[in-house]
Order: sequence, then C-alpha cells, then structure tokens
Amino acid sequence: MTVPAFELIAQDPHGLEVAASVGADRIELCCALELGGLTPSLALIDAAVAARDAGGPGVHVLVRSRPGGFEYHPAELDLMVADAVTSVQHGADGVVIGASERGVLDLAFVDRVVSSVGDASVTVHRVVDSLADPVGAVISLRDRGVRRVLTSGGAAKAPDGVATIAAMVQAAEGQIEIMAGGGVSVASVPALIDARVSAIHASASGDGQPDVAVARQFEAAIRRSR
Repeated sequence: MTVPAFELIAQDPHGLEVAASVGADRIELCCALELGGLTPSLALIDAAVAARDAGGPGVHVLVRSRPGGFEYHPAELDLMVADAVTSVQHGADGVVIGASERGVLDLAFVDRVVSSVGDASVTVHRVVDSLADPVGAVISLRDRGVRRVLTSGGAAKAPDGVATIAAMVQAAEGQIEIMAGGGVSVASVPALIDARVSAIHASASGDGQPDVAVARQFEAAIRRSR
C-alpha cells in the first residue's frame, strides 16, 4: 500500500511555520481561502521556498486567477499559464491548476501548463468535482504528464465521496496520484486511506488558519497508517 503524504494548505507565514513544525510533506500555497483559494504573491512564494530550503515541506502553488467558476476567458488562461511558469521560476516544486469548458475538463489548458513548467509537478485541483464524471476526468488525464488529482469525489466533503474517490484511484491505474481533500477531518482519515489515496489534503482548521494541534493530529492519524 502506498504511504500517504500529508499536504497542508498554507496562505501566510503562520501556515508555513505550522507546516514545518508538524513535518508536513508539502504545502499547497495560496491566498484568499475564503474565496476558495487564489494565486499567492511572489513574496509569499519566495518565503515558502526559503522555508523549504531550510528543511520545510515542498511547495506547490495554487494557480487560480479569480474566484467563481472554472470556465475562463482565453486571456485568463494565458495569465494562469504565465503564473505557473513564474511560480516554478521562483523555485516552486509544482503548481496546482484546472479549468473546465462546457462542463468538461479543459485538457488543452492542462497540456499547456504541463508543457510550460518543465519537470515541475502538476496537480489538477477540485475542478474535477464540478464535473459530471470525476472518474472520467481521471481517465482523460492519464498519459498527459499530470502528477496528481485533488478531489472530494464529487461530493461537498471528501468523506462523503469516498466511494467515488476509490473508483478514481482505480481509474488512475497508478499513472496519477489521487489526493483526498475538501472537508477532511482527522476522524475521516482512516476511511480515505482505505480508499488507497496517495495523500491527505487539509487546512487543519475551520477558520482558514492552520492550528498546530490539529495539524499534529492529522500527521499522527496518517502516520498510524504507515
């Protein structure tokens, strides 16, 4: 069984400190979590990369140009490709992206990002949960150079979508990691791990700020599965 990783959401220096102190494997770096998460500033990316270089977790930057839905105008897509490239140029290990078009995954945008960021890791975010067929979305991403998919299994909260998450893991056929995120609690970690996810993605807080004690509970719950 694959050892699951712990990815903590961070949107400020406090989040970077918490992630480092609990030994998170990586962070999803963003801002404006109250809006669903947006692209962070370059200064915050630089701070996260410096923290990583000092022994902290890997840095994966959310690239999302605005709140709202996931259908974008061409200029917005161009901007996000540029933000992805800039994030990697500033030292990020990977980027987290996604877009849809008429209710299906925008694979052309995914391909543009993958081809633009070199060896950096590409994660497709919960845009897949807004689609009618999250499992089909995973199948469409195989062999496209995408490293992982973040999902709640199409449900509002990942614990409620665990059956679909398990189906997505099977559909990935080992070519893409499936990471569970969205409404994840410490208590729900064992069931998600039983679905054979590659990672648990959490804010470790209910108010957008990670709490050290809660983050440590997540890390302990994941470690017990190892």
